[in-house]
Amino acid sequence: MNRTNRPHGSSRRRVGFVTAALAAATLAVAGSGVALAHPTTVAGTAVAAEQVNRDSVSSAQPAAPDSGGYSSGDRDPPGNGLTDPGSTGLSASTLGAATSAQEVGVVDIDTVLAYAGAEAAGTGMVLTTGGEILTNNHVIEGSTSISVTVVTTGQTYPATVVGTDATDDIAVLQLTGASDLTVANFAATTAAVGDAVTGVGNAQGAGGTPSASPGTVTAINQTITTQAEGSAAAETLTGLIETNADIQSGDSGGPLFNAGDQVVGIDTAAEQGGYRTAGYAIPISTALGIAQQIESGNASANIVIGYPAFLGVQVSNTATSGRSRYAQPSTTVGGALISGVVSGGPASAAGLTAGDTITAVDGTTIDSPSALTTTLAADAPGQTVTITFTDSSGDSQTASVTLVNGPAA
Repeated sequence: MNRTNRPHGSSRRRVGFVTAALAAATLAVAGSGVALAHPTTVAGTAVAAEQVNRDSVSSAQPAAPDSGGYSSGDRDPPGNGLTDPGSTGLSASTLGAATSAQEVGVVDIDTVLAYAGAEAAGTGMVLTTGGEILTNNHVIEGSTSISVTVVTTGQTYPATVVGTDATDDIAVLQLTGASDLTVANFAATTAAVGDAVTGVGNAQGAGGTPSASPGTVTAINQTITTQAEGSAAAETLTGLIETNADIQSGDSGGPLFNAGDQVVGIDTAAEQGGYRTAGYAIPISTALGIAQQIESGNASANIVIGYPAFLGVQVSNTATSGRSRYAQPSTTVGGALISGVVSGGPASAAGLTAGDTITAVDGTTIDSPSALTTTLAADAPGQTVTITFTDSSGDSQTASVTLVNGPAA
């Protein structure tokens, strides 16, 4: 999609890269927010734009996704081309190339988001010789498969999710079959205002030699809020490094190097519009601390270990929805109205259909889609739960459903 800078004000966005070929209606996995912060153009159709244009002045709080289900939302209309989200509009071809020292420990990450009919690309860094990878959560959010290419060797590996922290935008992956990898050169010191830095990453998902954008640290301990669009919730990120390096789409999860080619941050967001260039990075000490908790298997309110449980339904609030495009009108107030099911998913296999309204899970009352999110978040893949629902004719029914691995949270 083509976008122009706004002369007054600016927008802050994730910096990943997505392509997709979709029909008019796009289905996204709820609880996995499709984190496709990025211009998306394939066959002239722009999709998953909810992560592209994020307003820095938004005061919205992060919204609870419908865990275990998926949601549909309006996307941007067809575009005529791909616009880079960097604030100065540089393309990958006009950026500098990373030096050999800046390639060490850097990986390209490519994901498939099967439920959204999309693909995404980002960057990551090698944490361990055995193939643990550090990246942003939004790079892999919503993914159903992940492949990772080590830049220095060109070797590509399948990857699984070790754990995620959506609140702080950190994820750890594990490569399958990897060994003797070179770990990224992480700095022991923090960044300071005025320090020379270089943002390195897989700009615009181009692959090959990473791009490099030099700049300086313009501020530290910054807080930004992203604007919710489509199925992507608003987020507030704190403690960030601000730089005037032109962080690009596709750089998410990549290193922000200091003058000694040591990683001081993880590229996460960029600002477009207004009168300046601004990129944002999570301090590497913060990112590594969260990664250590994930590696230790320490689940918390923010940290999810492994994959979330997946029910495979599209839901809406029956009190306000009235009619689903998949179902007859419902007179039930409360509950989670099923407006669609994932073909071949757990709910479909158990006989749930569009028009049914989920009212309880294992005896816990479900009075809204968010209640379904909260209840299923306590369950694990492989667990069998009893779903109580009201069918479209108004009869109460129950079904046993075995949850499966969902897309990355």
